[in-house]
Amino acid sequence: MTTSSGDAVRRLHQSVRDALGRRIVAGELPAGAVITLEGIQATYEVSRPIAREAVRVLQAMGMVATRRRVGITVLPRREWNVFDPRVIRWRLDGEGRREQLLSLSELRRGFEPIAARLAAERAEPEHHGALARAVADMVVHASAGDLEAYLDADTTFHRVLLNACGNEMLAAFGDLVAELLAGRTHHQLMPDTPNPTAIELHEKVAISIRNGDPAGAEEAMRAIIDEAAEALASADDPP
Repeated sequence: MTTSSGDAVRRLHQSVRDALGRRIVAGELPAGAVITLEGIQATYEVSRPIAREAVRVLQAMGMVATRRRVGITVLPRREWNVFDPRVIRWRLDGEGRREQLLSLSELRRGFEPIAARLAAERAEPEHHGALARAVADMVVHASAGDLEAYLDADTTFHRVLLNACGNEMLAAFGDLVAELLAGRTHHQLMPDTPNPTAIELHEKVAISIRNGDPAGAEEAMRAIIDEAAEALASADDPP
């Protein structure tokens, strides 16, 4: 199989997986619903191996269970791996996106301020430089009104910070934060012009980390999360 055909198969599998995942999250396939490989093949016009691989991934995510003589059963939400970035993305694509974003913001309060504190104690010089560059990029892209480029810089900032904290379990939350930031941007829950206060707070975090000020880094990161949550709560629903 050539690389191009392999990529096509991978994209097809991902398309079927995403379609099924979104239907489950939206309740179109509720808990207890039974589907079959044959049904997936017919609905999405794919081969059996493609259907089987999509189900395998959803099963690993706790969204479905395969039982002999029963079929593929959709599992209740309590069984899902709600930390999986794909589950988060599907939930953000649905009607409950604001509630999901607020839930993620509450979770962030529990780990990112602590990560900022640890980064002030453990960050290496390369982390200091990367954080400063990310803030500078945020300033440039905010001024230009380029929200996608701003999102990239903002995401980079938080990934660097989480990696700089020196705790691999906290660093693993990088994808979760990235999905939260992307969800706000892609679903028009960000202001057309990023809040200058938010950028100033990012700069304060970077400076506090560079200066070895754990309390200052934690306080500024907590303020970033609070500002984002307040902006989300007051934002108009997207059209």
